[in-house]
Amino acid sequence: MNQNPIPVELRSDTFTQPSEAMLQAMFAAQVGDDVFGEDVTVNALERSVADFFGMEAGLFCPSGTMTNQIAIQVHTQPGDEVICEAGSHVYFYEGGGIAKNSGAQVRLVQGSFGQITADQILPLINPDDVHRARTRLVSLENTCNRGGGSCYDLTEIAKIRSLCDAHGLGLHLDGARLMNAIVANQENPKEYGKMFHSISLCLSKGLGAPVGSVLLGDAAFIKQARRVRKVMGGGMRQAGYLAAAGLYAMENNINRLAEDHAHAKQLASALASCNWVGEIFPVETNIVIFEVLGNGDSAAGISSVAADSDSGKASGPSSSLKTAPEIIAALNSQNIRVSAMSPTHIRMVTHLGVTPEMIQRTVEVLKGL
Repeated sequence: MNQNPIPVELRSDTFTQPSEAMLQAMFAAQVGDDVFGEDVTVNALERSVADFFGMEAGLFCPSGTMTNQIAIQVHTQPGDEVICEAGSHVYFYEGGGIAKNSGAQVRLVQGSFGQITADQILPLINPDDVHRARTRLVSLENTCNRGGGSCYDLTEIAKIRSLCDAHGLGLHLDGARLMNAIVANQENPKEYGKMFHSISLCLSKGLGAPVGSVLLGDAAFIKQARRVRKVMGGGMRQAGYLAAAGLYAMENNINRLAEDHAHAKQLASALASCNWVGEIFPVETNIVIFEVLGNGDSAAGISSVAADSDSGKASGPSSSLKTAPEIIAALNSQNIRVSAMSPTHIRMVTHLGVTPEMIQRTVEVLKGL
Protein backbone atom coordinates (compact mmCIF):
# COMPACT_ATOMS: atom_id res chain seq x y z
CA MET A 1 0.00 0.00 0.00
CA ASN A 2 1.31 3.48 -0.88
CA GLN A 3 2.18 5.25 2.37
CA ASN A 4 2.38 8.65 0.65
CA PRO A 5 -0.72 8.96 -1.54
CA ILE A 6 -0.52 12.75 -1.89
CA PRO A 7 2.42 13.89 -4.05
CA VAL A 8 4.62 16.69 -2.80
CA GLU A 9 4.95 18.86 -5.91
CA LEU A 10 8.21 20.78 -5.73
CA ARG A 11 9.10 20.91 -9.43
CA SER A 12 7.69 24.41 -9.88
CA ASP A 13 5.25 26.94 -8.48
CA THR A 14 3.44 26.68 -11.83
CA PHE A 15 1.69 23.56 -10.48
CA THR A 16 -0.60 25.53 -8.16
CA GLN A 17 -4.31 24.74 -8.30
CA PRO A 18 -7.07 27.38 -7.92
CA SER A 19 -8.74 27.40 -4.52
CA GLU A 20 -12.50 27.06 -4.19
CA ALA A 21 -12.76 30.78 -3.54
CA MET A 22 -10.72 31.58 -6.64
CA LEU A 23 -12.88 29.26 -8.74
CA GLN A 24 -16.02 30.95 -7.46
CA ALA A 25 -14.59 34.33 -8.42
CA MET A 26 -13.89 32.98 -11.91
CA PHE A 27 -17.40 31.57 -12.33
CA ALA A 28 -18.94 34.85 -11.18
CA ALA A 29 -16.84 37.08 -13.44
CA GLN A 30 -18.52 39.69 -15.62
CA VAL A 31 -17.07 39.33 -19.10
CA GLY A 32 -17.08 40.92 -22.53
CA ASP A 33 -14.84 40.89 -25.59
CA ASP A 34 -11.35 41.92 -24.55
CA VAL A 35 -10.13 42.46 -28.12
CA PHE A 36 -12.78 45.17 -28.31
CA GLY A 37 -11.63 46.43 -24.91
CA GLU A 38 -15.00 45.53 -23.40
CA ASP A 39 -14.20 42.79 -20.89
CA VAL A 40 -14.75 44.63 -17.62
CA THR A 41 -12.91 42.07 -15.50
CA VAL A 42 -9.82 42.16 -17.71
CA ASN A 43 -9.92 45.95 -17.59
CA ALA A 44 -10.20 45.83 -13.80
CA LEU A 45 -7.21 43.50 -13.52
CA GLU A 46 -5.05 45.65 -15.78
CA ARG A 47 -5.95 48.78 -13.77
CA SER A 48 -5.38 46.99 -10.46
CA VAL A 49 -1.90 45.73 -11.29
CA ALA A 50 -0.88 49.04 -12.90
CA ASP A 51 -2.04 50.97 -9.84
CA PHE A 52 -0.23 48.53 -7.53
CA PHE A 53 3.07 49.45 -9.19
CA GLY A 54 2.19 53.08 -9.83
CA MET A 55 2.35 52.66 -13.61
CA GLU A 56 0.01 54.04 -16.24
CA ALA A 57 -1.38 50.95 -17.94
CA GLY A 58 -1.36 47.17 -18.13
CA LEU A 59 -1.98 44.43 -20.69
CA PHE A 60 -3.29 40.97 -19.76
CA CYS A 61 -1.64 38.14 -21.69
CA PRO A 62 -1.70 34.33 -21.57
CA SER A 63 1.88 33.89 -20.36
CA GLY A 64 5.00 35.54 -18.99
CA THR A 65 6.92 34.50 -22.06
CA MET A 66 4.45 36.49 -24.17
CA THR A 67 4.66 39.59 -21.96
CA ASN A 68 8.47 39.47 -22.05
CA GLN A 69 8.58 38.97 -25.80
CA ILE A 70 6.05 41.72 -26.45
CA ALA A 71 8.04 44.13 -24.28
CA ILE A 72 11.31 43.36 -26.06
CA GLN A 73 9.67 43.84 -29.46
CA VAL A 74 8.22 47.22 -28.46
CA HIS A 75 11.55 48.40 -27.03
CA THR A 76 13.70 47.36 -30.02
CA GLN A 77 14.02 47.32 -33.79
CA PRO A 78 15.49 44.44 -35.83
CA GLY A 79 19.27 44.50 -35.55
CA ASP A 80 19.29 46.09 -32.09
CA GLU A 81 21.01 44.48 -29.11
CA VAL A 82 19.57 43.44 -25.74
CA ILE A 83 21.77 43.09 -22.65
CA CYS A 84 20.77 40.42 -20.14
CA GLU A 85 22.23 37.88 -17.72
CA ALA A 86 23.41 34.58 -19.23
CA GLY A 87 20.84 32.47 -17.37
CA SER A 88 17.92 34.88 -17.62
CA HIS A 89 14.55 33.52 -18.64
CA VAL A 90 14.21 35.81 -21.67
CA TYR A 91 17.35 34.21 -23.13
CA PHE A 92 17.49 30.72 -21.63
CA TYR A 93 13.86 29.59 -21.62
CA GLU A 94 11.93 31.46 -24.31
CA GLY A 95 12.80 29.43 -27.38
CA GLY A 96 15.03 31.98 -29.09
CA GLY A 97 12.13 34.42 -29.06
CA ILE A 98 14.30 37.55 -29.00
CA ALA A 99 15.81 36.57 -32.35
CA LYS A 100 12.64 35.17 -33.87
CA ASN A 101 10.11 37.76 -32.70
CA SER A 102 12.18 40.93 -32.54
CA GLY A 103 15.12 40.28 -34.87
CA ALA A 104 17.40 41.51 -32.10
CA GLN A 105 20.64 40.00 -30.87
CA VAL A 106 21.68 39.41 -27.27
CA ARG A 107 24.76 40.47 -25.31
CA LEU A 108 25.11 38.13 -22.32
CA VAL A 109 26.53 39.05 -18.92
CA GLN A 110 27.87 36.41 -16.53
CA GLY A 111 26.20 37.47 -13.31
CA SER A 112 26.23 36.35 -9.69
CA PHE A 113 23.24 34.17 -8.84
CA GLY A 114 21.43 35.63 -11.84
CA GLN A 115 22.11 39.27 -11.04
CA ILE A 116 24.14 41.79 -13.03
CA THR A 117 25.46 45.21 -12.08
CA ALA A 118 25.71 48.62 -13.66
CA ASP A 119 29.50 48.25 -13.71
CA GLN A 120 29.15 45.07 -15.78
CA ILE A 121 26.66 46.64 -18.17
CA LEU A 122 28.56 49.86 -18.91
CA PRO A 123 31.41 48.39 -21.05
CA LEU A 124 28.88 46.35 -23.06
CA ILE A 125 26.97 49.37 -24.35
CA ASN A 126 28.02 49.73 -27.97
CA PRO A 127 29.24 53.08 -29.31
CA ASP A 128 27.35 54.87 -32.07
CA ASP A 129 29.20 53.06 -34.86
CA VAL A 130 27.69 51.68 -38.07
CA HIS A 131 29.73 48.50 -37.56
CA ARG A 132 28.06 47.73 -34.23
CA ALA A 133 24.55 46.76 -33.24
CA ARG A 134 22.61 49.51 -31.51
CA THR A 135 22.30 48.75 -27.80
CA ARG A 136 18.68 49.47 -26.99
CA LEU A 137 17.51 47.51 -23.96
CA VAL A 138 18.66 46.06 -20.64
CA SER A 139 16.52 43.22 -19.27
CA LEU A 140 16.69 42.14 -15.62
CA GLU A 141 14.98 39.24 -13.84
CA ASN A 142 13.73 39.48 -10.25
CA THR A 143 13.64 37.06 -8.57
CA CYS A 144 16.31 35.16 -10.53
CA ASN A 145 15.12 31.64 -11.30
CA ARG A 146 18.47 30.06 -12.14
CA GLY A 147 20.03 32.09 -9.34
CA GLY A 148 17.97 30.22 -6.75
CA GLY A 149 15.26 32.85 -6.36
CA SER A 150 17.77 35.59 -5.51
CA CYS A 151 16.58 39.20 -5.21
CA TYR A 152 18.11 42.38 -6.59
CA ASP A 153 18.92 45.22 -4.24
CA LEU A 154 16.89 48.27 -5.21
CA THR A 155 19.99 50.47 -4.95
CA GLU A 156 21.70 48.46 -7.71
CA ILE A 157 18.58 48.65 -9.89
CA ALA A 158 18.62 52.43 -9.40
CA LYS A 159 22.23 52.54 -10.65
CA ILE A 160 21.26 50.48 -13.69
CA ARG A 161 18.33 52.80 -14.44
CA SER A 162 20.60 55.85 -14.23
CA LEU A 163 22.99 54.18 -16.65
CA CYS A 164 20.13 53.38 -19.03
CA ASP A 165 18.90 56.97 -18.89
CA ALA A 166 22.37 58.30 -19.63
CA HIS A 167 22.64 56.12 -22.75
CA GLY A 168 19.04 56.25 -23.95
CA LEU A 169 18.31 52.59 -23.18
CA GLY A 170 15.07 50.94 -22.14
CA LEU A 171 14.96 48.93 -18.91
CA HIS A 172 12.66 45.90 -18.75
CA LEU A 173 11.94 43.67 -15.77
CA ASP A 174 11.00 40.03 -16.09
CA GLY A 175 9.13 40.02 -12.80
CA ALA A 176 7.67 36.54 -13.05
CA ARG A 177 8.28 36.14 -9.31
CA LEU A 178 8.55 39.82 -8.46
CA MET A 179 5.96 39.53 -5.71
CA ASN A 180 8.25 37.07 -3.92
CA ALA A 181 11.02 39.69 -3.86
CA ILE A 182 8.63 42.42 -2.69
CA VAL A 183 7.36 40.26 0.18
CA ALA A 184 10.78 38.90 1.16
CA ASN A 185 12.32 42.37 1.38
CA GLN A 186 9.20 44.30 2.44
CA GLU A 187 9.54 46.64 -0.51
CA ASN A 188 7.21 49.26 -1.93
CA PRO A 189 6.08 48.00 -5.36
CA LYS A 190 5.84 51.57 -6.63
CA GLU A 191 9.63 51.80 -6.41
CA TYR A 192 9.77 49.23 -9.19
CA GLY A 193 7.23 51.20 -11.20
CA LYS A 194 9.50 54.25 -11.02
CA MET A 195 12.64 52.44 -12.15
CA PHE A 196 11.48 50.24 -15.03
CA HIS A 197 10.08 51.25 -18.39
CA SER A 198 8.21 47.93 -18.51
CA ILE A 199 7.44 45.12 -16.08
CA SER A 200 6.14 41.61 -16.72
CA LEU A 201 4.30 40.07 -13.75
CA CYS A 202 3.18 36.43 -13.68
CA LEU A 203 -0.08 35.55 -11.95
CA SER A 204 0.31 31.81 -12.45
CA LYS A 205 3.28 31.10 -10.16
CA GLY A 206 3.32 31.89 -6.46
CA LEU A 207 0.18 33.99 -6.74
CA GLY A 208 -1.72 30.82 -7.60
CA ALA A 209 -3.80 31.81 -10.64
CA PRO A 210 -4.19 29.09 -13.30
CA VAL A 211 -2.91 31.20 -16.18
CA GLY A 212 -1.91 34.71 -17.17
CA SER A 213 0.58 37.56 -16.87
CA VAL A 214 0.29 41.33 -16.99
CA LEU A 215 2.66 43.64 -18.87
CA LEU A 216 3.01 47.15 -17.43
CA GLY A 217 4.27 50.40 -18.90
CA ASP A 218 3.15 53.89 -19.81
CA ALA A 219 0.04 54.37 -21.91
CA ALA A 220 1.88 54.76 -25.22
CA PHE A 221 3.98 51.65 -24.56
CA ILE A 222 0.93 49.52 -23.73
CA LYS A 223 -0.93 50.80 -26.79
CA GLN A 224 1.89 49.50 -28.96
CA ALA A 225 2.12 46.33 -26.88
CA ARG A 226 -1.56 45.62 -27.53
CA ARG A 227 -0.87 45.71 -31.26
CA VAL A 228 2.06 43.28 -30.86
CA ARG A 229 -0.09 40.99 -28.70
CA LYS A 230 -2.64 40.82 -31.50
CA VAL A 231 0.04 39.88 -34.04
CA MET A 232 1.31 37.16 -31.71
CA GLY A 233 -2.20 35.69 -31.40
CA GLY A 234 -2.60 36.78 -27.79
CA GLY A 235 -5.86 38.64 -28.21
CA MET A 236 -8.42 36.73 -26.14
CA ARG A 237 -12.15 37.24 -26.08
CA GLN A 238 -14.09 36.56 -22.86
CA ALA A 239 -10.84 36.46 -20.92
CA GLY A 240 -12.46 37.86 -17.79
CA TYR A 241 -12.92 34.35 -16.43
CA LEU A 242 -9.12 34.08 -16.31
CA ALA A 243 -8.58 37.68 -15.24
CA ALA A 244 -10.88 37.13 -12.26
CA ALA A 245 -8.41 34.58 -10.93
CA GLY A 246 -5.68 37.18 -11.22
CA LEU A 247 -7.75 39.76 -9.35
CA TYR A 248 -8.42 37.23 -6.59
CA ALA A 249 -4.70 36.44 -6.41
CA MET A 250 -3.75 40.12 -6.14
CA GLU A 251 -6.25 40.63 -3.33
CA ASN A 252 -5.60 37.43 -1.35
CA ASN A 253 -2.35 35.66 -2.22
CA ILE A 254 0.47 38.19 -1.89
CA ASN A 255 1.25 38.24 1.84
CA ARG A 256 1.05 34.45 2.12
CA LEU A 257 4.17 34.16 -0.06
CA ALA A 258 6.15 34.54 3.18
CA GLU A 259 5.00 31.00 4.10
CA ASP A 260 6.61 29.65 0.93
CA HIS A 261 9.86 31.41 1.78
CA ALA A 262 9.88 29.88 5.27
CA HIS A 263 9.26 26.44 3.78
CA ALA A 264 12.16 26.87 1.36
CA LYS A 265 14.49 27.74 4.24
CA GLN A 266 13.39 24.58 6.06
CA LEU A 267 14.33 22.50 3.03
CA ALA A 268 17.69 24.24 2.74
CA SER A 269 18.40 23.60 6.41
CA ALA A 270 17.69 19.89 5.96
CA LEU A 271 19.88 19.71 2.85
CA ALA A 272 22.77 21.32 4.73
CA SER A 273 22.93 18.24 6.96
CA CYS A 274 23.12 15.75 4.05
CA ASN A 275 26.60 14.46 3.15
CA TRP A 276 25.63 14.04 -0.51
CA VAL A 277 24.81 17.75 -0.91
CA GLY A 278 27.44 20.24 -2.06
CA GLU A 279 26.78 23.91 -2.66
CA ILE A 280 23.35 25.22 -1.71
CA PHE A 281 22.46 28.51 -3.36
CA PRO A 282 21.48 31.23 -0.83
CA VAL A 283 17.74 30.90 -0.18
CA GLU A 284 15.96 34.25 -0.22
CA THR A 285 12.51 33.33 -1.51
CA ASN A 286 10.77 30.12 -2.60
CA ILE A 287 13.45 28.42 -4.72
CA VAL A 288 16.10 26.00 -3.44
CA ILE A 289 18.90 24.94 -5.81
CA PHE A 290 21.59 22.58 -4.61
CA GLU A 291 24.51 20.59 -5.96
CA VAL A 292 24.70 16.81 -5.71
CA LEU A 293 28.25 15.66 -4.96
CA GLY A 294 28.03 12.17 -6.43
CA ASN A 295 28.16 13.46 -10.00
CA GLY A 296 31.93 13.76 -10.03
CA ASP A 297 33.14 16.80 -11.97
CA SER A 298 30.59 19.58 -11.42
CA ALA A 299 31.77 21.67 -14.38
CA ALA A 300 28.56 20.79 -16.21
CA GLY A 301 26.48 22.47 -13.51
CA ILE A 302 24.92 25.91 -13.41
CA SER A 303 27.47 28.52 -14.46
CA SER A 304 25.60 31.64 -13.45
CA VAL A 305 26.67 31.74 -9.79
CA ALA A 306 29.14 33.67 -7.69
CA ALA A 307 32.68 32.63 -8.55
CA ASP A 308 33.82 32.73 -4.94
CA SER A 309 30.84 30.85 -3.43
CA ASP A 310 31.76 28.40 -0.68
CA SER A 311 29.34 25.73 0.45
CA GLY A 312 31.35 24.72 3.48
CA LYS A 313 31.18 21.08 2.36
CA ALA A 314 34.00 18.66 1.73
CA SER A 315 35.52 19.52 -1.65
CA GLY A 316 35.96 16.06 -3.12
CA PRO A 317 32.98 13.99 -4.34
CA SER A 318 32.81 10.36 -3.24
CA SER A 319 32.06 7.47 -5.56
CA SER A 320 29.62 6.15 -2.95
CA LEU A 321 27.41 9.23 -3.16
CA LYS A 322 24.27 9.26 -5.26
CA THR A 323 24.08 11.30 -8.47
CA ALA A 324 21.46 13.96 -9.16
CA PRO A 325 19.32 11.61 -11.33
CA GLU A 326 19.48 9.00 -8.56
CA ILE A 327 18.37 11.53 -5.94
CA ILE A 328 15.50 12.67 -8.16
CA ALA A 329 14.42 9.05 -8.67
CA ALA A 330 14.68 8.28 -4.96
CA LEU A 331 12.52 11.28 -4.08
CA ASN A 332 10.03 10.44 -6.80
CA SER A 333 9.67 6.94 -5.35
CA GLN A 334 8.44 8.68 -2.18
CA ASN A 335 5.98 10.85 -4.17
CA ILE A 336 8.23 13.89 -3.81
CA ARG A 337 8.71 15.57 -7.17
CA VAL A 338 11.71 17.77 -7.87
CA SER A 339 13.43 18.91 -11.07
CA ALA A 340 16.94 18.95 -12.52
CA MET A 341 18.45 22.37 -13.19
CA SER A 342 21.62 20.86 -14.69
CA PRO A 343 23.32 17.45 -14.70
CA THR A 344 24.62 18.24 -11.21
CA HIS A 345 21.99 20.51 -9.65
CA ILE A 346 18.43 19.97 -8.38
CA ARG A 347 15.73 22.57 -7.84
CA MET A 348 12.86 22.61 -5.34
CA VAL A 349 10.17 25.29 -5.44
CA THR A 350 7.64 25.90 -2.68
CA HIS A 351 4.16 27.32 -3.26
CA LEU A 352 0.64 27.45 -1.88
CA GLY A 353 0.02 23.80 -2.76
CA VAL A 354 2.79 22.64 -0.41
CA THR A 355 1.64 22.28 3.19
CA PRO A 356 3.76 22.31 6.37
CA GLU A 357 3.10 18.56 6.66
CA MET A 358 4.48 18.03 3.15
CA ILE A 359 7.59 20.00 4.02
CA GLN A 360 8.15 17.95 7.14
CA ARG A 361 7.75 14.70 5.19
CA THR A 362 10.24 15.93 2.57
CA VAL A 363 12.73 16.91 5.28
CA GLU A 364 12.54 13.42 6.77
CA VAL A 365 13.02 11.74 3.40
CA LEU A 366 16.00 13.99 2.51
CA LYS A 367 17.73 13.20 5.77
CA GLY A 368 17.18 9.50 5.17
CA LEU A 369 18.78 9.39 1.72
